[in-house]
Amino acid sequence: MPGKGLRMNRTEFIFTTAIILFVAFCVGWFANWLVHRFTRVSQADVNELERMSQELHEAEETRDQAITYLQQREAELTNQLAQTEAELAAAMEGLREARHEAEEMRSYVERMNAG
Repeated sequence: MPGKGLRMNRTEFIFTTAIILFVAFCVGWFANWLVHRFTRVSQADVNELERMSQELHEAEETRDQAITYLQQREAELTNQLAQTEAELAAAMEGLREARHEAEEMRSYVERMNAG
């Protein structure tokens, strides 16, 4: 058969295909093993992540409590400032009235002493 080249019979073809598929399977399994070997997460890493997650959660709760406290304190101080400003305004008005009355009394005494 000089012009036909290499030919396989049916059994050789099946055997060659089976070997190729088996080699492909082995290469895939080995690649999978390598990926899992290098990307595996240890239990210590999982525990560390869990601890960090818990600490972050606690820190967020503490932050939220601090924000709430500061907002309440700010409201209290704002109220206190408004009350103090109102008291100051009333005191200033009373002082103005007292000065005015004192000036009137001084005028009256001067008129009585002059007259």
